[in-house]
Amino acid sequence: MSARKLFYLGPQGTFTHQAAVNAAQELARFEPQGFDLMPMDDVPQILDAAQHGDGWGIVAWENNVEGYVVPNLDALIDAKDLVGFARVGVNVEFDAYVAQGADPAEARIATAHPHGLAQCKRFIAEHRLSTQPATSNAAACRDLIPGEIAFGPAICGELYDITRIGTAIQDYQGAATDFLVLAPRAEVARLLAKPRAEANVEYESVLTLIPLVTGPGVLANLLDVFRDAGLNMTSFISRPIKGRTGTYSFIVTLDAAPWEERFRDALVEIAEHGDWAKTLAVYPRRERPNPPVTSWMLPQGGVRLDDSHLPDDWQNDETVRRELMW
Repeated sequence: MSARKLFYLGPQGTFTHQAAVNAAQELARFEPQGFDLMPMDDVPQILDAAQHGDGWGIVAWENNVEGYVVPNLDALIDAKDLVGFARVGVNVEFDAYVAQGADPAEARIATAHPHGLAQCKRFIAEHRLSTQPATSNAAACRDLIPGEIAFGPAICGELYDITRIGTAIQDYQGAATDFLVLAPRAEVARLLAKPRAEANVEYESVLTLIPLVTGPGVLANLLDVFRDAGLNMTSFISRPIKGRTGTYSFIVTLDAAPWEERFRDALVEIAEHGDWAKTLAVYPRRERPNPPVTSWMLPQGGVRLDDSHLPDDWQNDETVRRELMW
């Protein structure tokens, strides 16, 4: 048997390339013949190759600074028969580069993937740069010309023979991006047949839900199904249904797998309500901090009911009223 192809967003040197390397190591138990890492020009090509069974795909899914990678989320919602079955993390650190022999002082443009530009705003502001989005951070480094500064992984310096002028220049230390490994549903069911029988493995799942009626309480009733089933929801967002003003799909992450009885019963109840549901991903559950947010992480302003910070008559306190706008 030949090695399985794993398609990633090229060119070489992207964070997705690093994620593909990590995934090949983590998923070796599924593929004893190993993997051939195949760069692709864009995410639709990755999804198309995986959909047709040419190999597996890996795409950026969620960043702990910028949130979901929305185009990839939307693409997976619309995909006919793909599901994520592994989640792979990559630490995101950006180095700054100029073309070989170029003078950094003459640079006026910062170039990177839009998420890369968003994570390096302080550097951009300090150097008074305008921005130019690229299809990937590696492409920005590969195509770098005098007058530009590119942001990319450390591997890009050697790959593309460019000059490093700064290291770890991102705004937030500890930034990370998670990637999803994708395959057709029937293949994922086969791959997970053995792991799902192991009692010591806990899973989380990502669902898309679309209520087919509107009105007061519709969404609350939908979420009540998960509460009543005892399912822990760790993420909930909405996305517009393209071209349909005022209509939305809802993306829910739950600490359970669809084959668990309580989860299966919840899905049956949702279907019997007449609502639409689709599983986007099922993968081993990640550890999370508890509590997830401590007081020092909270944004400025806002109100938190805490006896040590609020007066006895908090409902009439001017600061509280201003923050809550009553």
